[in-house]
Amino acid sequence: MASDDLPRKRLNADEKRALKAASVRTFVQQYERKAHKGHDPNDRRYDRDTEKSVKRLKPDELDRLLRDDEA
Repeated sequence: MASDDLPRKRLNADEKRALKAASVRTFVQQYERKAHKGHDPNDRRYDRDTEKSVKRLKPDELDRLLRDDEA
């Protein structure tokens, strides 16, 4: 059995960055959703852990993650 056939246990740096960027984009889409008339404006469902990590990001890092697929 060749070593290429075994699944990797860890992600490489590019895969980690892509996963983080996708997580941030999903969070932003859910967070920015407009409230609907007649519904509670606080009824949004999003990941609170992602919210905490996004709030801790530097503005330039957040911008880079949001624009990741535009490069």
